[in-house]
Amino acid sequence: MKKLVVYFSASGITRQRAEELAAAVHADLEEIKPAVSYTPEDLDWRNKQSRSSLEMTNESSRPEILNQKRDLSAYDTIYIGFPIWWGVAPRVVNTYMEMNDLAGKDIMIFATSGGSPIGYALDHMKKTYPELHFVGGKRLSGPVTEDIL
Repeated sequence: MKKLVVYFSASGITRQRAEELAAAVHADLEEIKPAVSYTPEDLDWRNKQSRSSLEMTNESSRPEILNQKRDLSAYDTIYIGFPIWWGVAPRVVNTYMEMNDLAGKDIMIFATSGGSPIGYALDHMKKTYPELHFVGGKRLSGPVTEDIL
């Protein structure tokens, strides 16, 4: 059973958790890379005109990513990680999910957040992608150990 940890990180925190998770579960690692990196100004959630605010208030927004479509047939389990934005995954994560075939995979989401729980983000994923098999989700607020997921 091969595993893949896929993640988007805007500030480096999710990257750190993804690297720890990949090591703990003996998984390959892939970063979701936006075509245009997010600047601190883009991430200013208090500014209704910031890039992240505009993307997150538009449910159909799918920011371009540098990743190419990937053959995921060798993987049984895919962990998808992201910082929680507006209670859910950043739209750039949706771009990755929609360009790759995740059917038949066990999908576990993980997220980083200063305080938002994972439940709403997981429910939103299940609602957005009802054809996929989500096996759970976890907010990673500290170092990852083998028994965490």
